[in-house]
Amino acid sequence: MTKRKIIEINRDLCNGCALCTTACAEGALELDAEGKAVLVREIFCDGLGACLDVCPTGALKVVERDSGAYDAGAAYRHVLKTRGREAAGRVHGVAPVPSRPAHPGCPGSVAREIPAAPESGERPAVSGKSRLSQWPIQLHLVSPFAPYFKGSDLLIAADCTAFALGNFHEDLLRGKKLVIACPKLDETEGYVEKLAEIIRQNDLRSLTVAIMTVPCCSGLDRMVRQAVELSGVELDVKKVVIGIDGQVV
Repeated sequence: MTKRKIIEINRDLCNGCALCTTACAEGALELDAEGKAVLVREIFCDGLGACLDVCPTGALKVVERDSGAYDAGAAYRHVLKTRGREAAGRVHGVAPVPSRPAHPGCPGSVAREIPAAPESGERPAVSGKSRLSQWPIQLHLVSPFAPYFKGSDLLIAADCTAFALGNFHEDLLRGKKLVIACPKLDETEGYVEKLAEIIRQNDLRSLTVAIMTVPCCSGLDRMVRQAVELSGVELDVKKVVIGIDGQVV
């Protein structure tokens, strides 16, 4: 067993609504005889926490503890048996299924083309100006005590947002300091505590979190809000959600 992220359920808070059981693509959650959510098998839980966003009572949280590793193959076979082939194709981390469009099961990783708007053939005379005003920007690398954070408007952005939103620098970054992170691919241990320290130390004027519409990206929004709570600072969080077509949702 290794220490990893996994769902934990507070039975006292669970009201049996079953929303989490459908939100979990891996079929890791179901209701027991008492109408409470339970983890079917730990190896079915990928620890990404898509179920947290639908729980109306806060009964679910992601914790780090010793557990068997997530087994995408086992989760796939479980969902195939209980929900059918189409649902099994959405299991996180499964290999492409023969005779179906090839893509891994995670909804955020589905291969797709984005129709491009017709171009006039003219290129702008001057390329867009960068609005980046500090370095470094990756959450692992920034210091909570960096002087440029003092009294700033802070943007915490998922890595993909700058590539999806064509006018990212003007629409989101202009006038702000920046921290970037990926809640799915980064080693996120300590992220909440570091963000809390940034908030606690710097008397921020505003805080914006920018994420993509894909389910795993919501983890960054959760971490930011947990960090605000941990910091003890009263600070509103503005959330901006960007679609893979580059539109702000």
